Amino acid sequence: MNENAANNERFGTSPTNRSLIRGIDILRAFRPGSSWLGNSELAERTGLSPSTVSRLTQTLVLCGMLQHDGLRRAYRLAPPVLSFAHAMRAGSSVLALAAPRMRALAESQRINVGLAAPDGDEMVYLESIRYNRRVALRNVVSGQRVPMELTSLGRAYLATLSAPQRQPLYEVFQRRCGAQWRTVQAEIGNALKQMREQGFCAASWQPEVVALATPLVTAEGVYVLNLSVSTDEPLPLVVRTLSGPLQTLAQELRVELDALGSALEAL
Repeated sequence: MNENAANNERFGTSPTNRSLIRGIDILRAFRPGSSWLGNSELAERTGLSPSTVSRLTQTLVLCGMLQHDGLRRAYRLAPPVLSFAHAMRAGSSVLALAAPRMRALAESQRINVGLAAPDGDEMVYLESIRYNRRVALRNVVSGQRVPMELTSLGRAYLATLSAPQRQPLYEVFQRRCGAQWRTVQAEIGNALKQMREQGFCAASWQPEVVALATPLVTAEGVYVLNLSVSTDEPLPLVVRTLSGPLQTLAQELRVELDALGSALEAL
Protein backbone atom coordinates (compact mmCIF):
# COMPACT_ATOMS: atom_id res chain seq x y z
CA MET A 1 0.00 0.00 0.00
CA ASN A 2 1.47 3.38 -0.96
CA GLU A 3 1.58 6.41 1.33
CA ASN A 4 -1.44 8.17 -0.18
CA ALA A 5 -3.56 5.04 -0.05
CA ALA A 6 -2.58 4.49 3.57
CA ASN A 7 -3.65 7.99 4.50
CA ASN A 8 -6.91 7.61 2.60
CA GLU A 9 -7.62 4.40 4.49
CA ARG A 10 -6.90 6.05 7.83
CA PHE A 11 -8.83 9.26 7.29
CA GLY A 12 -11.31 8.50 4.49
CA THR A 13 -12.52 11.57 2.63
CA SER A 14 -12.39 13.88 5.65
CA PRO A 15 -10.59 17.18 5.06
CA THR A 16 -7.12 16.83 6.57
CA ASN A 17 -3.77 18.57 6.60
CA ARG A 18 -1.40 15.90 5.34
CA SER A 19 1.75 17.65 6.55
CA LEU A 20 0.31 17.88 10.05
CA ILE A 21 -0.60 14.19 10.00
CA ARG A 22 2.91 13.26 8.88
CA GLY A 23 4.46 15.48 11.54
CA ILE A 24 2.40 13.76 14.22
CA ASP A 25 3.51 10.40 12.83
CA ILE A 26 7.11 11.52 13.41
CA LEU A 27 6.34 12.34 17.04
CA ARG A 28 4.54 9.01 17.51
CA ALA A 29 7.66 7.15 16.38
CA PHE A 30 9.46 7.99 19.64
CA ARG A 31 8.97 5.29 22.28
CA PRO A 32 10.67 4.35 25.56
CA GLY A 33 13.98 2.68 24.83
CA SER A 34 14.55 4.64 21.61
CA SER A 35 15.00 8.21 22.76
CA TRP A 36 17.35 9.19 19.89
CA LEU A 37 16.27 8.46 16.31
CA GLY A 38 17.90 9.42 13.04
CA ASN A 39 16.08 10.28 9.84
CA SER A 40 16.57 6.79 8.41
CA GLU A 41 15.08 5.17 11.52
CA LEU A 42 12.16 7.61 11.46
CA ALA A 43 11.56 6.85 7.79
CA GLU A 44 11.49 3.13 8.55
CA ARG A 45 9.10 3.54 11.49
CA THR A 46 6.68 5.90 9.75
CA GLY A 47 6.83 4.62 6.17
CA LEU A 48 7.54 8.17 4.97
CA SER A 49 10.20 8.96 2.37
CA PRO A 50 13.62 10.09 3.66
CA SER A 51 13.21 13.51 2.05
CA THR A 52 9.82 14.01 3.73
CA VAL A 53 11.24 12.94 7.09
CA SER A 54 14.19 15.31 6.73
CA ARG A 55 11.89 18.23 5.99
CA LEU A 56 9.56 17.40 8.87
CA THR A 57 12.29 16.89 11.48
CA GLN A 58 13.82 20.26 10.59
CA THR A 59 10.42 21.89 10.99
CA LEU A 60 9.77 20.15 14.31
CA VAL A 61 13.15 21.33 15.62
CA LEU A 62 12.29 24.91 14.66
CA CYS A 63 8.93 24.53 16.42
CA GLY A 64 10.61 23.29 19.60
CA MET A 65 9.05 19.81 19.45
CA LEU A 66 12.32 17.96 18.70
CA GLN A 67 15.91 18.42 19.81
CA HIS A 68 18.77 17.65 17.38
CA ASP A 69 22.18 16.26 18.29
CA GLY A 70 24.71 16.94 15.54
CA LEU A 71 27.18 14.32 16.76
CA ARG A 72 24.57 11.59 16.88
CA ARG A 73 22.86 12.93 13.76
CA ALA A 74 19.63 12.10 15.56
CA TYR A 75 16.59 13.63 17.22
CA ARG A 76 14.69 13.23 20.45
CA LEU A 77 11.47 14.68 21.85
CA ALA A 78 11.90 18.14 23.35
CA PRO A 79 10.68 19.11 26.85
CA PRO A 80 7.64 21.14 25.62
CA VAL A 81 6.04 17.88 24.45
CA LEU A 82 5.58 16.95 28.11
CA SER A 83 3.38 20.00 28.67
CA PHE A 84 0.81 18.60 26.23
CA ALA A 85 0.39 15.51 28.39
CA HIS A 86 0.03 17.65 31.51
CA ALA A 87 -2.62 19.81 29.83
CA MET A 88 -4.53 16.73 28.70
CA ARG A 89 -4.53 15.20 32.18
CA ALA A 90 -5.53 18.47 33.84
CA GLY A 91 -8.37 19.05 31.38
CA SER A 92 -9.91 15.56 31.39
CA SER A 93 -13.21 15.41 33.27
CA VAL A 94 -13.09 11.61 33.04
CA LEU A 95 -9.71 11.50 34.74
CA ALA A 96 -10.78 14.04 37.37
CA LEU A 97 -13.76 11.89 38.33
CA ALA A 98 -12.03 8.54 38.03
CA ALA A 99 -8.68 9.11 39.73
CA PRO A 100 -9.90 9.52 43.34
CA ARG A 101 -12.18 6.48 43.09
CA MET A 102 -9.41 4.45 41.45
CA ARG A 103 -7.00 5.30 44.26
CA ALA A 104 -9.53 4.46 46.96
CA LEU A 105 -10.25 1.07 45.36
CA ALA A 106 -6.54 0.29 44.89
CA GLU A 107 -5.84 1.03 48.55
CA SER A 108 -8.88 -0.78 49.96
CA GLN A 109 -8.42 -3.94 47.85
CA ARG A 110 -4.64 -3.78 47.52
CA ILE A 111 -4.83 -4.18 43.75
CA ASN A 112 -3.73 -2.27 40.66
CA VAL A 113 -6.26 0.02 39.00
CA GLY A 114 -5.75 1.56 35.55
CA LEU A 115 -7.51 3.77 33.04
CA ALA A 116 -6.51 3.71 29.38
CA ALA A 117 -7.60 4.96 25.97
CA PRO A 118 -7.01 3.66 22.44
CA ASP A 119 -4.39 5.09 20.11
CA GLY A 120 -4.34 3.33 16.78
CA ASP A 121 -3.62 -0.34 17.44
CA GLU A 122 -2.42 0.17 21.03
CA MET A 123 -3.80 1.26 24.38
CA VAL A 124 -2.30 4.18 26.31
CA TYR A 125 -2.49 4.38 30.10
CA LEU A 126 -3.86 7.71 31.35
CA GLU A 127 -3.63 6.69 34.99
CA SER A 128 -2.15 3.67 36.73
CA ILE A 129 -2.32 3.25 40.48
CA ARG A 130 -0.12 0.37 41.57
CA TYR A 131 -0.81 -1.38 44.85
CA ASN A 132 0.57 -4.87 44.42
CA ARG A 133 0.01 -7.67 46.90
CA ARG A 134 3.62 -8.62 46.30
CA VAL A 135 6.58 -7.19 44.44
CA ALA A 136 5.51 -6.30 40.90
CA LEU A 137 7.20 -7.83 37.91
CA ARG A 138 6.61 -4.65 35.93
CA ASN A 139 5.95 -0.98 36.49
CA VAL A 140 3.16 0.78 34.60
CA VAL A 141 3.06 4.57 34.39
CA SER A 142 0.86 7.15 32.71
CA GLY A 143 1.62 7.36 29.01
CA GLN A 144 2.79 3.75 28.73
CA ARG A 145 1.52 1.81 25.74
CA VAL A 146 0.39 -1.82 25.73
CA PRO A 147 -0.69 -4.07 22.85
CA MET A 148 -4.39 -3.88 22.07
CA GLU A 149 -4.73 -7.46 20.89
CA LEU A 150 -3.10 -9.10 23.93
CA THR A 151 -4.49 -7.15 26.88
CA SER A 152 -7.82 -7.01 28.67
CA LEU A 153 -7.76 -3.24 28.08
CA GLY A 154 -7.49 -3.66 24.33
CA ARG A 155 -9.98 -6.49 24.06
CA ALA A 156 -12.56 -4.56 26.10
CA TYR A 157 -12.11 -1.64 23.73
CA LEU A 158 -12.47 -3.90 20.68
CA ALA A 159 -15.85 -4.98 22.06
CA THR A 160 -17.12 -1.39 21.61
CA LEU A 161 -16.40 -1.52 17.85
CA SER A 162 -18.45 -3.03 15.05
CA ALA A 163 -17.04 -5.94 13.05
CA PRO A 164 -16.13 -3.65 10.08
CA GLN A 165 -14.34 -1.29 12.46
CA ARG A 166 -12.35 -4.16 13.97
CA GLN A 167 -11.25 -5.63 10.65
CA PRO A 168 -8.44 -3.12 9.83
CA LEU A 169 -7.09 -3.61 13.35
CA TYR A 170 -7.18 -7.39 12.94
CA GLU A 171 -5.02 -7.00 9.82
CA VAL A 172 -2.44 -5.08 11.87
CA PHE A 173 -2.58 -7.65 14.66
CA GLN A 174 -2.10 -10.49 12.19
CA ARG A 175 1.07 -8.92 10.79
CA ARG A 176 2.36 -8.29 14.29
CA CYS A 177 1.51 -11.70 15.75
CA GLY A 178 2.62 -13.80 12.79
CA ALA A 179 2.16 -17.51 13.44
CA GLN A 180 0.50 -16.80 16.80
CA TRP A 181 -2.38 -14.88 15.23
CA ARG A 182 -4.88 -17.77 15.18
CA THR A 183 -4.42 -18.29 18.91
CA VAL A 184 -4.68 -14.57 19.64
CA GLN A 185 -7.73 -14.21 17.38
CA ALA A 186 -9.48 -17.02 19.26
CA GLU A 187 -8.66 -15.33 22.57
CA ILE A 188 -10.09 -12.04 21.28
CA GLY A 189 -13.23 -13.88 20.20
CA ASN A 190 -13.61 -15.36 23.68
CA ALA A 191 -13.08 -11.90 25.21
CA LEU A 192 -15.79 -10.39 22.99
CA LYS A 193 -18.16 -13.16 24.06
CA GLN A 194 -17.31 -12.55 27.71
CA MET A 195 -17.98 -8.84 27.21
CA ARG A 196 -21.40 -9.55 25.72
CA GLU A 197 -22.36 -11.96 28.50
CA GLN A 198 -20.72 -10.42 31.57
CA GLY A 199 -19.76 -6.84 30.70
CA PHE A 200 -16.02 -7.36 31.22
CA CYS A 201 -13.19 -9.52 29.94
CA ALA A 202 -10.12 -11.09 31.52
CA ALA A 203 -6.60 -11.69 30.21
CA SER A 204 -3.23 -12.81 31.48
CA TRP A 205 -0.65 -11.74 28.93
CA GLN A 206 2.22 -11.26 31.39
CA PRO A 207 3.54 -14.04 33.66
CA GLU A 208 1.52 -14.24 36.89
CA VAL A 209 -0.44 -11.05 36.12
CA VAL A 210 -4.22 -11.29 35.71
CA ALA A 211 -6.30 -8.30 34.57
CA LEU A 212 -9.99 -7.58 34.08
CA ALA A 213 -11.29 -4.67 32.03
CA THR A 214 -14.53 -2.94 31.06
CA PRO A 215 -15.13 0.05 28.77
CA LEU A 216 -16.48 3.50 29.60
CA VAL A 217 -18.16 5.09 26.57
CA THR A 218 -18.25 8.85 27.22
CA ALA A 219 -18.81 12.09 25.36
CA GLU A 220 -15.02 12.52 25.33
CA GLY A 221 -14.46 9.11 23.74
CA VAL A 222 -14.00 5.50 24.80
CA TYR A 223 -11.94 4.77 27.90
CA VAL A 224 -11.24 1.41 29.52
CA LEU A 225 -10.92 0.62 33.23
CA ASN A 226 -8.91 -2.34 34.42
CA LEU A 227 -8.04 -4.06 37.68
CA SER A 228 -5.03 -6.35 37.93
CA VAL A 229 -3.07 -8.37 40.42
CA SER A 230 0.23 -10.20 40.45
CA THR A 231 -0.76 -13.71 41.49
CA ASP A 232 -0.42 -17.40 40.79
CA GLU A 233 -4.06 -18.04 41.71
CA PRO A 234 -6.27 -19.68 39.04
CA LEU A 235 -7.87 -17.27 36.58
CA PRO A 236 -11.49 -18.14 37.53
CA LEU A 237 -10.77 -17.33 41.19
CA VAL A 238 -9.24 -13.97 40.31
CA VAL A 239 -12.20 -13.19 38.05
CA ARG A 240 -14.64 -13.88 40.89
CA THR A 241 -12.63 -11.65 43.20
CA LEU A 242 -12.16 -8.67 40.88
CA SER A 243 -15.29 -8.62 38.73
CA GLY A 244 -17.55 -7.13 41.41
CA PRO A 245 -15.26 -4.21 42.34
CA LEU A 246 -14.56 -3.51 38.66
CA GLN A 247 -18.22 -3.37 37.67
CA THR A 248 -19.14 -1.30 40.73
CA LEU A 249 -16.45 1.26 39.97
CA ALA A 250 -17.43 1.42 36.31
CA GLN A 251 -21.12 1.89 37.12
CA GLU A 252 -20.38 4.65 39.65
CA LEU A 253 -18.30 6.48 37.04
CA ARG A 254 -20.96 6.06 34.34
CA VAL A 255 -23.57 7.63 36.65
CA GLU A 256 -21.28 10.55 37.51
CA LEU A 257 -20.30 11.12 33.89
CA ASP A 258 -23.95 11.05 32.80
CA ALA A 259 -24.80 13.59 35.50
CA LEU A 260 -21.89 15.79 34.41
CA GLY A 261 -22.98 15.59 30.79
CA SER A 262 -26.55 16.55 31.69
CA ALA A 263 -25.31 19.48 33.75
CA LEU A 264 -23.18 20.75 30.87
CA GLU A 265 -26.09 20.43 28.43
CA ALA A 266 -28.25 22.51 30.78
CA LEU A 267 -25.83 25.44 30.74
